[in-house]
Amino acid sequence: MEQKTKETKENNIKEFFIKNLKWFILFICVVGFIDIAESVFHQEIMKRDVIGYNFISEYIICDFLTPIAKFITNFGSAIILILIATILFVAIKNKRIGISIYLNLAVSATINFSLKNILQRPRPTEFRIIDETGYSFPSGHSMVSMAFYGFLIYLIYKNVKNKYLKWTLITLLSLLIVLIGVSRIYLGVHYTSDVLAGFFVAISYLIIYTSTVNKLIMKI
Repeated sequence: MEQKTKETKENNIKEFFIKNLKWFILFICVVGFIDIAESVFHQEIMKRDVIGYNFISEYIICDFLTPIAKFITNFGSAIILILIATILFVAIKNKRIGISIYLNLAVSATINFSLKNILQRPRPTEFRIIDETGYSFPSGHSMVSMAFYGFLIYLIYKNVKNKYLKWTLITLLSLLIVLIGVSRIYLGVHYTSDVLAGFFVAISYLIIYTSTVNKLIMKI
């Protein structure tokens, strides 16, 4: 009887954790962003930025990878994201989904623009492979790409029935998100902390956005 009670408690704890996993992730991401933002606010040079810069400049940058990085980073640009959103809006029969994709892009971009103008962190100057204007923190390409492609991953997970196709698309989009973030550091237009903060904010935002859209618009 005692063993059964213990197992029931363990199952209840496990069920509670699984049910609320996304909120635990949200909390961790918010704390991570606040920790980085505090250092940025006090204009501190973070160890992770120095390590990221040194590693990429010494071991990764080369003539072969530079054009690849330039190509990949374009998938986080406003023009490409708007183009993809437009194609999906036309292609997807359920226009509520198309509207939610556009809305997600607009809201995430607005949040990023607001955060940049609040914290006003200058871009790194140590090395620049491409020219970029505006403030550095958090990385717009990283944050908006995580929000945009992350939402597509959510839609694929919820709607694509073919398991092979589903997990292939999810894997490719996840890899693309990471590569876009890395490309921003590689090209010298963002610090490592800019990219990490962008990911933290986007994940936090996505958890709230998908929950809201799921209830109010999608009704999946």
